[in-house]
Amino acid sequence: MEKLLFVTVLFVFGVFTSFAQDKPIDSLKKKNIQVVDSITVQKITGDLPKTVVATKVKDTMVFSLEDMAKARKIDSLWLNELFSTGRFEEMYGTVQNQSYDPLPYKELPTEVLKQRLAELNARTPFNVEYNPSLESVINGYLKNRRNTLSKLMALSDYYFPMFEEQLDRYGLPLEMKYLAIVESALDPRAVSRVGATGLWQFMFSTGKMFGLDVNSYVDERSDPIMATEAASKYLFSLYNSLEDWDLALAAYNSGPGNVAKAIRRSGGKKNYWNIRSFLPRETAGYVPAFLATMYIFEYAEEHGFKSDGPQIPYVATDTVRVKKMITFDQIAEITSIPKAEIEYLNPSYKLGIIPVIKDENYVLRLPIDQIGKFVANEEAIYAYAEKKLNEREKPLDEVVDQPSRIRYRVRSGDYLGKIAEKYGVGVSQIKRWNGLRSNRLRVGQRLTIHPRKPVGGSSKTTTSNNGVKMYTVKNGDSLWSISRKFPGVTVEKIKNWNDISGNNLKPGMKLKIQKG
Repeated sequence: MEKLLFVTVLFVFGVFTSFAQDKPIDSLKKKNIQVVDSITVQKITGDLPKTVVATKVKDTMVFSLEDMAKARKIDSLWLNELFSTGRFEEMYGTVQNQSYDPLPYKELPTEVLKQRLAELNARTPFNVEYNPSLESVINGYLKNRRNTLSKLMALSDYYFPMFEEQLDRYGLPLEMKYLAIVESALDPRAVSRVGATGLWQFMFSTGKMFGLDVNSYVDERSDPIMATEAASKYLFSLYNSLEDWDLALAAYNSGPGNVAKAIRRSGGKKNYWNIRSFLPRETAGYVPAFLATMYIFEYAEEHGFKSDGPQIPYVATDTVRVKKMITFDQIAEITSIPKAEIEYLNPSYKLGIIPVIKDENYVLRLPIDQIGKFVANEEAIYAYAEKKLNEREKPLDEVVDQPSRIRYRVRSGDYLGKIAEKYGVGVSQIKRWNGLRSNRLRVGQRLTIHPRKPVGGSSKTTTSNNGVKMYTVKNGDSLWSISRKFPGVTVEKIKNWNDISGNNLKPGMKLKIQKG
């Protein structure tokens, strides 16, 4: 590893490049340099062989690590495309409202398509035989979705090696990687109208079944590797039950029960195309969307697609286990990596915070050249992060289970942007979850929200600075019995503070209790 540069400390009114050798801490203090702690100062002054750069700007010490000789070159245009949103909504709508009307495409004659599908059918276990409906879907994608497909191909350069590694471990067809495009448009934070989340669109309960936990800080359904492993296990179990990959795909979308009912209603047929009319509408468009995506990716060059690809492929990234709580803001500040890139590489952390929890191994993924610098300077980085965290109000005292879905009652003064900010979601997501065609809301209206920010508080009754207490419901509690514990508090007030319409409570539920 290349030697790190000696420290340079920049002042507002000049540049100072040398330190007193006898007492470096005192030397810094005399020159009005903010001292973080002795470990950091040792790093800064060169007392330890590993150093960081410290910049003094308006009484703030800003740290960054030295660049390696082969500095990363990130294509800003690619990053803008990479982090842009909207692909999931487009894919989601396409599958739900798939049209099978004939759609000629002169660049792809029917006979050429038949030949290519036959070649594809010969090298994959999926049933890729020609039929007019599939031709209509493929032509529609080629005519109307070229821009989106180009972006997805760039994203696939990052995700597909990761997918293939996991799929191969479980003996699944590697072509199953195209399913993630249909499911999420390769958006690890995609959330459907029913709450399915991540690259592989796991529901809360199904995710739990396959080891994907959700809490106030982390949603493992959005972790690319963990979710891909879970999807591989699920698909493997579906294939073992159905003994057909097309039917396994259909069951992944709508559940094996719906596939079984479709087989019964078709008179016992087991070919997907023969039972498709008996499947839910979305599932009827699901397998054709998968096959069309597979065809276009496999014949991308023939159709003029060229992926510029990510400058940081998956194989050029690595992880380090986080030893102390740290935020994305601090990582970006220290490493000079754009925060959007850190979020992209670490999508499972909902609040931009990587916690340290007993018996959990939470990791930070960074480009390889940055991982080495992070590890080499861990002590100084954590010292700086700890100081910053101590200076601000902590978002949560501890990790608590995060509900998959809540019902929010619109209040006077509410608007979609305000509600979206409160729960860490997008306006377009709220509209999709609730079938809203405009941004207009009415007081008292109920909205379904799948929150990314925590709902509730710690696991015991606590009081915040504004006097709001968080009460944890116990066995035998009722709204009336809880109201009796707090002077001036009524059942109606508890309902209003917590957006509760009925009287049902569950043990462990968090309730806000304000001053009576």
